[in-house]
Amino acid sequence: MGERILAINPGSTSTKIALFDGADGALHELFSVKAAHTSEELTQFPTIQSQLQFRTRVVEETLTAQGFALSDIDAFVGRGGGLMPLVGGTYAVNALLLDHASRGMNGTHPAQLAAQICDNYAKRYGKRAFVVDPPNTDEFDEVARPTGLRGVYRESSVHALNQKEVARRYCAAHGLRYEDANFVVAHIGGGVSVTAHRRGRMVDSNDTLRGSGPMSPTRAGDLPYIDVIELAYSGEYSKTRLVDRLNRRGGFTDIFGTSDMREIEALAETGDRRAVLYRNAMIHQLAKYAGAMAAVLNGEVDAVILTGGVTRWTDFAERLAARVRWIAEVAVVAGEFEMEALAAGALRVLRGEEKAREYTGEAVWGQLTVNN
Repeated sequence: MGERILAINPGSTSTKIALFDGADGALHELFSVKAAHTSEELTQFPTIQSQLQFRTRVVEETLTAQGFALSDIDAFVGRGGGLMPLVGGTYAVNALLLDHASRGMNGTHPAQLAAQICDNYAKRYGKRAFVVDPPNTDEFDEVARPTGLRGVYRESSVHALNQKEVARRYCAAHGLRYEDANFVVAHIGGGVSVTAHRRGRMVDSNDTLRGSGPMSPTRAGDLPYIDVIELAYSGEYSKTRLVDRLNRRGGFTDIFGTSDMREIEALAETGDRRAVLYRNAMIHQLAKYAGAMAAVLNGEVDAVILTGGVTRWTDFAERLAARVRWIAEVAVVAGEFEMEALAAGALRVLRGEEKAREYTGEAVWGQLTVNN
């Protein structure tokens, strides 16, 4: 038996819990559970922070049901969230990180509960607690931040956890170090992020949260901003309703009434003209962004990596790969590996392969002041 690592990833309507063992120099999954939470369960909590005890109890009950005890765990690792913009990596949970997570210093999301749950267990049993590549990871080059409007800047909103994990997996399989290689990584799921990785840092990408990039199953992607302004002032939308249409019910959900890509796949396979058109349009937009990220890397790209749930659609992945193969070798790593990424980050620290970072609360970038 090797190191036992419990990974915790709270989401909007579920909590993912997985236990891993580091025996034989590898990482082995002992169990993985996605504990769903009903709207009735969650509506009794006025804030995300007030869900802390509820989510903690869910984790403990799940572990017990699987036949394991908290005392058996060597390290607890969570998704992280609510933190100030930071460089990616594995962070030891400290008092400041807990304070910022509990307050949602940089936006609220259930992921902010993970560090608090892990810290609770670590202190109770004298073990270690970490967060890995939190959603607040921001490694952009300064030149990637300015826009054509004074006071408006681009920030990193990327699927950091899964993107860095698949890049590291590619490196392990090809004898490379992530810190020495360059990649274009496209995470294609409910949201999409197409990102330039330069020697271990994600230096530019579209914004999967605030609204840019290719269309996706749930997001509208790039739109002519005059048309968006017209919608905003049409009298048909409140701010909340318009954001919801663009960022949660946009994309294929708006066009087809579903975000289930299996349904779109089935339509496309029958030759449905609209399904084929929008599938091809999404591939076109993804290829366009991949080309842009290749330009960010000056064309020096070791591989283009396609990942995320949509890449399980083999025909989609093959069509996209054909469009971007001119950039570099294409690797398809279908699915998502967030739980494995959490455990792997903790394991690297436990084995001394990587030093845990210290959370300082100092944002990795401040708003630019030039011409303000």
